[in-house]
Amino acid sequence: MSYYDDEYPRRRRFLPTILLSLVSAVIGGLLSLSLAPMVYGPEMFKVPQQPPIIQEPGKEAPLPGGYQDYSPVVAIAEQVGPTVVGISNRVVTQDFFGRERVVERGSGSGVIISKEGHIVTNYHVIEKAQSISVNLADGRQVDAQVVGSDPRTDLAVLKINAPNIPVADLGDSNQIKVGELVVAIGNPLGYEFARSVTAGVVSAKERNITIEERKFKLIQTDAAINPGNSGGALVNSRGQVIGINSAKLVIPGVEGMGFAIPISDARPIINELIEHGYISRPSLGIYGAVIDERTARLNDLPQGIYIDRVIPGGAAQKAGLKSEDIIVGINGQKVTNFDELSEVLKQFKPGDQITVNIYRGNKKLDVPLTLGEMPRE
Repeated sequence: MSYYDDEYPRRRRFLPTILLSLVSAVIGGLLSLSLAPMVYGPEMFKVPQQPPIIQEPGKEAPLPGGYQDYSPVVAIAEQVGPTVVGISNRVVTQDFFGRERVVERGSGSGVIISKEGHIVTNYHVIEKAQSISVNLADGRQVDAQVVGSDPRTDLAVLKINAPNIPVADLGDSNQIKVGELVVAIGNPLGYEFARSVTAGVVSAKERNITIEERKFKLIQTDAAINPGNSGGALVNSRGQVIGINSAKLVIPGVEGMGFAIPISDARPIINELIEHGYISRPSLGIYGAVIDERTARLNDLPQGIYIDRVIPGGAAQKAGLKSEDIIVGINGQKVTNFDELSEVLKQFKPGDQITVNIYRGNKKLDVPLTLGEMPRE
Protein backbone atom coordinates (compact mmCIF):
# COMPACT_ATOMS: atom_id res chain seq x y z
CA MET A 1 0.00 0.00 0.00
CA SER A 2 1.29 3.38 -0.92
CA TYR A 3 2.03 6.13 1.64
CA TYR A 4 -1.04 8.03 0.51
CA ASP A 5 -3.28 5.02 0.84
CA ASP A 6 -1.94 4.29 4.32
CA GLU A 7 -2.41 7.95 5.62
CA TYR A 8 -5.95 8.55 4.36
CA PRO A 9 -7.77 6.18 6.71
CA ARG A 10 -5.76 7.56 9.63
CA ARG A 11 -6.90 11.15 8.83
CA ARG A 12 -10.52 10.04 8.69
CA ARG A 13 -10.18 8.56 12.16
CA PHE A 14 -9.02 11.93 13.58
CA LEU A 15 -11.70 14.10 11.87
CA PRO A 16 -14.45 13.53 14.50
CA THR A 17 -11.98 14.43 17.24
CA ILE A 18 -11.09 17.76 15.53
CA LEU A 19 -14.74 18.68 15.00
CA LEU A 20 -15.56 17.87 18.62
CA SER A 21 -12.71 20.12 19.81
CA LEU A 22 -13.94 23.06 17.74
CA VAL A 23 -17.52 22.74 18.99
CA SER A 24 -16.29 22.50 22.58
CA ALA A 25 -14.18 25.65 22.18
CA VAL A 26 -17.16 27.66 20.85
CA ILE A 27 -19.47 26.44 23.63
CA GLY A 28 -16.78 27.13 26.25
CA GLY A 29 -16.27 30.68 25.00
CA LEU A 30 -19.97 31.46 25.12
CA LEU A 31 -20.27 29.97 28.57
CA SER A 32 -17.30 32.04 29.82
CA LEU A 33 -18.90 35.29 28.62
CA SER A 34 -22.16 34.50 30.37
CA LEU A 35 -20.50 33.48 33.65
CA ALA A 36 -17.81 36.20 33.78
CA PRO A 37 -20.01 38.93 35.37
CA MET A 38 -20.90 36.46 38.14
CA VAL A 39 -17.22 35.83 38.88
CA TYR A 40 -15.70 39.29 38.43
CA GLY A 41 -18.69 41.54 39.08
CA PRO A 42 -20.67 43.62 36.56
CA GLU A 43 -18.48 46.77 36.82
CA MET A 44 -15.68 45.24 34.73
CA PHE A 45 -18.05 44.86 31.79
CA LYS A 46 -19.85 48.22 31.90
CA VAL A 47 -19.41 50.56 28.94
CA PRO A 48 -17.92 53.85 30.21
CA GLN A 49 -20.63 56.50 30.50
CA GLN A 50 -20.21 59.67 28.46
CA PRO A 51 -20.44 63.00 30.33
CA PRO A 52 -23.91 64.55 30.26
CA ILE A 53 -24.63 66.83 27.33
CA ILE A 54 -26.65 69.98 27.80
CA GLN A 55 -29.95 69.79 26.02
CA GLU A 56 -32.68 72.36 25.87
CA PRO A 57 -35.93 70.87 27.18
CA GLY A 58 -38.05 69.50 24.36
CA LYS A 59 -35.19 69.50 21.89
CA GLU A 60 -33.90 66.26 20.42
CA ALA A 61 -31.54 65.37 17.63
CA PRO A 62 -32.30 61.78 16.57
CA LEU A 63 -29.62 59.97 14.63
CA PRO A 64 -29.77 56.70 12.67
CA GLY A 65 -29.82 53.65 14.90
CA GLY A 66 -31.70 55.41 17.71
CA TYR A 67 -28.66 57.28 19.09
CA GLN A 68 -29.03 60.76 20.58
CA ASP A 69 -26.40 63.45 20.22
CA TYR A 70 -26.88 67.13 21.04
CA SER A 71 -23.89 69.44 21.04
CA PRO A 72 -23.56 71.82 24.01
CA VAL A 73 -22.77 74.68 21.63
CA VAL A 74 -25.91 73.97 19.58
CA ALA A 75 -28.03 73.92 22.73
CA ILE A 76 -26.47 77.15 24.03
CA ALA A 77 -27.00 78.90 20.69
CA GLU A 78 -30.67 77.88 20.58
CA GLN A 79 -31.29 78.77 24.21
CA VAL A 80 -29.37 82.04 24.56
CA GLY A 81 -29.13 83.28 20.96
CA PRO A 82 -32.66 84.74 20.90
CA THR A 83 -31.90 86.84 24.02
CA VAL A 84 -29.00 88.61 22.26
CA VAL A 85 -30.00 91.78 20.40
CA GLY A 86 -28.39 94.19 17.99
CA ILE A 87 -28.04 97.80 19.15
CA SER A 88 -27.78 100.78 16.81
CA ASN A 89 -26.29 104.02 18.15
CA ARG A 90 -27.81 106.85 16.10
CA VAL A 91 -27.14 110.56 15.83
CA VAL A 92 -28.67 113.41 13.85
CA THR A 93 -26.40 115.07 11.29
CA GLN A 94 -26.79 117.57 8.50
CA ASP A 95 -26.00 116.86 4.88
CA PHE A 96 -24.36 119.22 2.40
CA PHE A 97 -27.64 121.09 1.91
CA GLY A 98 -28.27 121.55 5.63
CA ARG A 99 -30.94 118.87 5.81
CA GLU A 100 -31.07 116.76 8.97
CA ARG A 101 -30.80 113.03 8.75
CA VAL A 102 -30.36 110.21 11.22
CA VAL A 103 -27.24 108.11 10.75
CA GLU A 104 -25.78 105.17 12.61
CA ARG A 105 -22.80 106.24 14.69
CA GLY A 106 -21.97 102.69 15.66
CA SER A 107 -23.46 99.32 16.54
CA GLY A 108 -23.05 96.62 19.14
CA SER A 109 -24.85 93.91 21.02
CA GLY A 110 -26.92 93.54 24.17
CA VAL A 111 -28.56 90.86 26.30
CA ILE A 112 -32.22 90.88 27.42
CA ILE A 113 -32.24 90.31 31.19
CA SER A 114 -35.90 90.88 32.18
CA LYS A 115 -39.43 90.39 30.88
CA GLU A 116 -39.89 94.13 31.45
CA GLY A 117 -37.50 94.71 28.56
CA HIS A 118 -34.24 95.60 30.34
CA ILE A 119 -31.14 95.07 28.21
CA VAL A 120 -27.56 95.15 29.47
CA THR A 121 -24.79 96.32 27.15
CA ASN A 122 -21.50 98.22 27.22
CA TYR A 123 -21.44 101.93 27.87
CA HIS A 124 -19.18 102.49 24.86
CA VAL A 125 -21.85 100.93 22.61
CA ILE A 126 -24.40 103.67 23.43
CA GLU A 127 -21.99 106.51 24.25
CA LYS A 128 -23.11 109.89 22.84
CA ALA A 129 -26.17 108.31 21.17
CA GLN A 130 -29.05 110.66 20.40
CA SER A 131 -31.38 107.75 19.71
CA ILE A 132 -31.08 103.99 20.03
CA SER A 133 -32.82 101.19 18.17
CA VAL A 134 -32.76 97.51 19.01
CA ASN A 135 -33.06 94.57 16.59
CA LEU A 136 -34.64 91.47 18.12
CA ALA A 137 -33.99 87.91 17.03
CA ASP A 138 -37.51 87.58 15.60
CA GLY A 139 -36.90 90.49 13.22
CA ARG A 140 -38.64 93.24 15.19
CA GLN A 141 -36.92 96.62 15.42
CA VAL A 142 -37.89 98.77 18.40
CA ASP A 143 -36.71 102.01 19.98
CA ALA A 144 -34.86 101.85 23.30
CA GLN A 145 -34.35 104.31 26.13
CA VAL A 146 -31.27 104.54 28.34
CA VAL A 147 -32.20 103.58 31.91
CA GLY A 148 -28.72 104.31 33.22
CA SER A 149 -25.05 104.08 32.33
CA ASP A 150 -21.71 103.88 34.12
CA PRO A 151 -18.58 104.77 32.14
CA ARG A 152 -16.33 103.63 34.99
CA THR A 153 -17.43 99.98 34.57
CA ASP A 154 -18.36 100.31 30.87
CA LEU A 155 -21.92 99.12 31.55
CA ALA A 156 -25.31 100.47 30.53
CA VAL A 157 -28.91 99.37 30.83
CA LEU A 158 -31.54 100.03 28.15
CA LYS A 159 -35.27 99.38 28.15
CA ILE A 160 -37.62 98.45 25.34
CA ASN A 161 -41.39 98.03 25.27
CA ALA A 162 -42.01 94.76 23.44
CA PRO A 163 -44.18 91.75 24.32
CA ASN A 164 -43.10 88.11 24.22
CA ILE A 165 -39.38 88.59 24.57
CA PRO A 166 -36.94 85.85 25.67
CA VAL A 167 -34.85 86.44 28.78
CA ALA A 168 -31.30 85.24 29.45
CA ASP A 169 -30.41 83.30 32.59
CA LEU A 170 -27.61 85.04 34.51
CA GLY A 171 -25.06 82.74 36.16
CA ASP A 172 -22.31 83.12 38.76
CA SER A 173 -18.98 84.10 37.26
CA ASN A 174 -17.27 83.52 40.62
CA GLN A 175 -17.70 79.78 40.03
CA ILE A 176 -16.06 79.57 36.59
CA LYS A 177 -12.91 77.52 36.11
CA VAL A 178 -10.01 78.07 33.76
CA GLY A 179 -10.37 75.71 30.80
CA GLU A 180 -14.15 75.32 30.93
CA LEU A 181 -16.24 75.67 27.77
CA VAL A 182 -17.67 79.11 26.96
CA VAL A 183 -19.62 80.43 24.00
CA ALA A 184 -19.67 84.06 22.79
CA ILE A 185 -22.79 85.33 21.04
CA GLY A 186 -23.05 88.74 19.44
CA ASN A 187 -23.17 90.80 16.26
CA PRO A 188 -19.63 91.20 14.92
CA LEU A 189 -19.40 93.82 12.18
CA GLY A 190 -23.10 94.68 12.42
CA TYR A 191 -26.48 93.08 11.76
CA GLU A 192 -25.29 91.20 8.70
CA PHE A 193 -23.60 88.75 11.08
CA ALA A 194 -26.19 88.97 13.86
CA ARG A 195 -26.03 86.42 16.70
CA SER A 196 -22.79 84.88 15.48
CA VAL A 197 -21.68 82.02 17.73
CA THR A 198 -18.05 81.31 18.60
CA ALA A 199 -16.81 78.73 21.09
CA GLY A 200 -13.71 78.52 23.25
CA VAL A 201 -12.63 78.21 26.85
CA VAL A 202 -12.02 80.41 29.85
CA SER A 203 -8.35 81.30 29.33
CA ALA A 204 -7.96 83.15 32.64
CA LYS A 205 -9.93 84.86 35.40
CA GLU A 206 -9.53 88.34 36.92
CA ARG A 207 -7.21 89.71 34.26
CA ASN A 208 -6.26 93.30 35.15
CA ILE A 209 -6.74 95.29 31.96
CA THR A 210 -6.44 99.05 31.49
CA ILE A 211 -8.67 100.54 28.78
CA GLU A 212 -8.56 104.31 28.24
CA GLU A 213 -7.06 104.85 31.72
CA ARG A 214 -9.78 102.76 33.37
CA LYS A 215 -8.84 99.53 35.14
CA PHE A 216 -10.96 96.40 34.76
CA LYS A 217 -10.85 92.84 36.11
CA LEU A 218 -12.05 90.74 33.20
CA ILE A 219 -12.55 87.16 32.08
CA GLN A 220 -10.13 86.21 29.31
CA THR A 221 -11.34 83.82 26.60
CA ASP A 222 -10.15 82.51 23.26
CA ALA A 223 -13.71 82.50 21.89
CA ALA A 224 -13.58 85.00 19.02
CA ILE A 225 -14.78 88.49 20.02
CA ASN A 226 -14.81 91.13 17.29
CA PRO A 227 -16.09 94.71 16.83
CA GLY A 228 -19.87 94.56 17.26
CA ASN A 229 -19.65 91.72 19.78
CA SER A 230 -19.38 94.32 22.54
CA GLY A 231 -22.31 94.00 24.94
CA GLY A 232 -23.07 90.43 23.84
CA ALA A 233 -23.16 87.32 25.99
CA LEU A 234 -20.39 85.04 27.19
CA VAL A 235 -22.19 81.82 28.17
CA ASN A 236 -21.17 78.73 30.14
CA SER A 237 -22.04 75.11 29.31
CA ARG A 238 -25.27 75.35 31.33
CA GLY A 239 -26.59 78.13 29.14
CA GLN A 240 -26.01 80.83 31.76
CA VAL A 241 -24.57 84.25 30.93
CA ILE A 242 -21.36 84.59 32.94
CA GLY A 243 -19.90 87.63 31.18
CA ILE A 244 -20.62 90.66 29.01
CA ASN A 245 -18.26 90.69 26.03
CA SER A 246 -16.31 93.93 26.07
CA ALA A 247 -12.90 93.98 24.42
CA LYS A 248 -10.35 92.23 22.27
CA LEU A 249 -6.58 92.61 22.42
CA VAL A 250 -5.64 93.99 19.01
CA ILE A 251 -1.92 93.48 18.40
CA PRO A 252 -0.43 92.29 15.09
CA GLY A 253 0.22 88.57 15.30
CA VAL A 254 -1.90 88.05 18.42
CA GLU A 255 -5.22 86.20 18.25
CA GLY A 256 -7.55 84.51 20.69
CA MET A 257 -7.46 87.12 23.47
CA GLY A 258 -10.95 88.41 24.12
CA PHE A 259 -12.29 89.81 27.39
CA ALA A 260 -15.64 89.97 29.15
CA ILE A 261 -16.96 91.73 32.27
CA PRO A 262 -17.76 89.06 34.90
CA ILE A 263 -21.53 88.97 35.43
CA SER A 264 -21.15 88.69 39.22
CA ASP A 265 -19.29 92.03 39.17
CA ALA A 266 -21.79 93.53 36.74
CA ARG A 267 -24.96 92.40 38.56
CA PRO A 268 -24.91 94.98 41.42
CA ILE A 269 -24.10 97.73 38.90
CA ILE A 270 -26.99 96.63 36.69
CA ASN A 271 -29.39 96.51 39.64
CA GLU A 272 -28.40 99.99 40.82
CA LEU A 273 -28.71 101.42 37.31
CA ILE A 274 -32.23 99.97 37.04
CA GLU A 275 -33.17 101.27 40.48
CA HIS A 276 -31.54 104.72 40.45
CA GLY A 277 -30.31 105.37 36.91
CA TYR A 278 -26.75 106.02 38.09
CA ILE A 279 -24.05 104.60 40.37
CA SER A 280 -23.47 106.34 43.67
CA ARG A 281 -19.86 105.95 44.81
CA PRO A 282 -18.20 107.13 48.02
CA SER A 283 -15.56 109.85 48.01
CA LEU A 284 -12.94 111.12 50.45
CA GLY A 285 -12.69 114.48 48.72
CA ILE A 286 -8.92 114.73 48.27
CA TYR A 287 -6.28 115.25 45.61
CA GLY A 288 -3.11 113.33 46.28
CA ALA A 289 -0.12 111.32 45.12
CA VAL A 290 1.28 107.89 45.92
CA ILE A 291 4.36 107.53 48.12
CA ASP A 292 5.84 104.30 46.83
CA GLU A 293 8.33 102.06 48.60
CA ARG A 294 11.42 103.73 47.13
CA THR A 295 10.21 107.27 47.83
CA ALA A 296 9.24 106.29 51.35
CA ARG A 297 12.67 104.75 52.02
CA LEU A 298 14.64 107.71 50.61
CA ASN A 299 12.61 110.30 52.53
CA ASP A 300 11.98 108.34 55.73
CA LEU A 301 8.22 108.44 55.16
CA PRO A 302 5.48 105.80 55.44
CA GLN A 303 4.07 104.28 52.25
CA GLY A 304 0.62 105.56 51.45
CA ILE A 305 -1.31 108.37 49.79
CA TYR A 306 0.03 111.88 50.29
CA ILE A 307 -2.75 114.47 50.49
CA ASP A 308 -1.81 117.35 48.21
CA ARG A 309 -5.01 119.25 48.97
CA VAL A 310 -8.54 118.66 50.22
CA ILE A 311 -11.64 119.60 48.23
CA PRO A 312 -13.47 122.51 49.87
CA GLY A 313 -16.66 121.27 51.52
CA GLY A 314 -15.66 117.63 50.91
CA ALA A 315 -15.60 114.74 53.35
CA ALA A 316 -11.88 115.08 54.12
CA GLN A 317 -12.09 118.77 54.93
CA LYS A 318 -15.14 118.24 57.16
CA ALA A 319 -13.27 115.49 59.02
CA GLY A 320 -10.23 117.71 59.60
CA LEU A 321 -7.78 116.10 57.19
CA LYS A 322 -5.11 118.47 55.90
CA SER A 323 -2.56 118.86 53.14
CA GLU A 324 0.62 116.83 53.78
CA ASP A 325 -1.27 114.18 55.78
CA ILE A 326 -0.41 110.66 54.60
CA ILE A 327 -3.22 108.10 54.43
CA VAL A 328 -1.93 104.62 55.32
CA GLY A 329 -5.20 102.76 55.95
CA ILE A 330 -8.98 102.72 56.15
CA ASN A 331 -10.55 101.03 59.16
CA GLY A 332 -7.21 99.34 59.77
CA GLN A 333 -6.95 97.97 56.21
CA LYS A 334 -3.60 98.87 54.70
CA VAL A 335 -3.65 101.37 51.82
CA THR A 336 -0.49 102.11 49.81
CA ASN A 337 -1.92 103.30 46.46
CA PHE A 338 -5.13 104.48 44.81
CA ASP A 339 -6.05 101.01 43.53
CA GLU A 340 -6.02 99.68 47.09
CA LEU A 341 -7.96 102.73 48.28
CA SER A 342 -10.63 102.14 45.62
CA GLU A 343 -10.93 98.45 46.57
CA VAL A 344 -11.45 99.36 50.23
CA LEU A 345 -13.96 102.10 49.46
CA LYS A 346 -16.02 99.66 47.36
CA GLN A 347 -17.13 98.14 50.66
CA PHE A 348 -18.94 101.37 51.61
CA LYS A 349 -21.47 103.83 50.27
CA PRO A 350 -21.88 107.60 50.63
CA GLY A 351 -22.89 108.54 54.15
CA ASP A 352 -21.08 105.60 55.79
CA GLN A 353 -18.81 106.31 58.76
CA ILE A 354 -15.20 105.15 58.43
CA THR A 355 -11.90 105.70 60.23
CA VAL A 356 -9.00 107.07 58.18
CA ASN A 357 -5.58 106.00 59.45
CA ILE A 358 -3.04 108.76 58.75
CA TYR A 359 0.39 110.05 59.61
CA ARG A 360 0.68 113.77 60.39
CA GLY A 361 4.36 114.40 60.69
CA ASN A 362 5.65 111.63 62.97
CA LYS A 363 2.33 111.18 64.70
CA LYS A 364 -0.15 108.47 63.76
CA LEU A 365 -3.83 109.45 64.00
CA ASP A 366 -7.18 107.75 63.49
CA VAL A 367 -9.63 110.25 62.05
CA PRO A 368 -13.38 109.53 61.90
CA LEU A 369 -14.89 110.54 58.54
CA THR A 370 -18.33 110.50 56.91
CA LEU A 371 -17.97 109.52 53.23
CA GLY A 372 -19.23 111.93 50.61
CA GLU A 373 -20.47 111.11 47.11
CA MET A 374 -18.22 111.06 44.08
CA PRO A 375 -19.29 113.45 41.31
CA ARG A 376 -21.14 111.64 38.51
CA GLU A 377 -19.46 111.35 35.14
